[in-house]
Amino acid sequence: MNSRDALRLLACGVWLAIAPTSSAGAEGTFDIPAGAHFNPQKLERVGDYLRDQVAQGKIPGAIVLIEQHGKPVYHEFFGVRDVATKQPMTDDTIFRLFSMSKPITSVVAMQLIEEGKLKLDDPVAKYIPSFANVKVGVENKAADGTKTLDLVAPKRPVTILDLMTQTSGITYGFYGDSMVRLAYRNAKIYDGDFDNAEFAERIAKLPLAEQPGTLWDYGHSTDILGRIMEVVSGKSLLGIEKEKLLDPLHMSETTFYVTDPDKQKLIAKPMPGDSDFRVGFTGYADVPMKWESGGGGMVSSLADLARFSQMLLNGGELDGKRYLSPKTFENMTSDHIGATSGVGRDFFYFPGDGFGFGLGFGVRTDPGNAKPPPAGSLGEIKWDGASGCLFVVDHKQDMFFVLLEQTPSERQKIQPMVKKLIYEAMEN
Repeated sequence: MNSRDALRLLACGVWLAIAPTSSAGAEGTFDIPAGAHFNPQKLERVGDYLRDQVAQGKIPGAIVLIEQHGKPVYHEFFGVRDVATKQPMTDDTIFRLFSMSKPITSVVAMQLIEEGKLKLDDPVAKYIPSFANVKVGVENKAADGTKTLDLVAPKRPVTILDLMTQTSGITYGFYGDSMVRLAYRNAKIYDGDFDNAEFAERIAKLPLAEQPGTLWDYGHSTDILGRIMEVVSGKSLLGIEKEKLLDPLHMSETTFYVTDPDKQKLIAKPMPGDSDFRVGFTGYADVPMKWESGGGGMVSSLADLARFSQMLLNGGELDGKRYLSPKTFENMTSDHIGATSGVGRDFFYFPGDGFGFGLGFGVRTDPGNAKPPPAGSLGEIKWDGASGCLFVVDHKQDMFFVLLEQTPSERQKIQPMVKKLIYEAMEN
């Protein structure tokens, strides 16, 4: 399997993009006029599709929740959480989020910024001094085809903003074939039982894949952000996330590891032959480690993710409590890597066709290149992860939906199809 084929099995992003177009306007399932409602009969196609995926043995099961105007309009369970136990999917089923952890970590980081604990333009080295010595890897090719990796000084320091927009130059080593990615693989950064502090030191020893702020490059940026959150709060990453967001928002099942034996039985599992998540390391939700990966290590439940999504749909507020100021929320959900930002996009641009990127979310900015355009609305925010979980928040339609499944190999087919069927069920 070449790197481009492998990419389609990787950890984040559903719809690939080349370059966004500038035209806009309702077309098919894209940017439907505001005020649309759901046709219950058409929504049944979502269930028909997922039941067929279960029947074919593609996935063990799934859960879909759609809420509009603060009320559920679709809440269905399909298949089982584990084919070995045959226990059904239920509201209390626990799912590994992988990169859908990133928006949660990013929200708490913005809360700390609101408190003045850190700033978007702060250099990472202010909190992790070893990053003051980081270099950029520049790949050169000689006339005989020999490749060398030169290390040069960054033109400017890596900042908190770079971490939040995935433009830091910190990458992942489990996809692509560049020399920097190879250096990541050879460094064995996942060996042993390390904590966030040790992991940040390992990353700081590796070269950046490009100059900061020049390319959207998906990697361990949010993990480094998580370590900075520990430094400024004096707490573990889980500790500060529980204090600022998880406990106040009543996200009681959202954590990094499931240690309660009774709750371990609730963990959803992929099909036995589909258990390789291809993220560079093997970890388990019920085997605690010191590492609390803010970029990919969380688990959660439907109820928790529904509250998180509704808070975002409300612009940073839920049940009378404000978690993000309106200004902060607007900043988080605005595109920071558009045409005038100087940030490039390459084949590995995971936000996808028609999407820019905010501070932890993909942000829909235009129709994209596909004809017809992919389903959705201008301004929607979304993210997903290697396990197949996906959430979409659509302010235009006052709607969000959550898809929970555990399937690294089928997710990039199922996620866009479920989204398409959901938007096809909308009528004005």
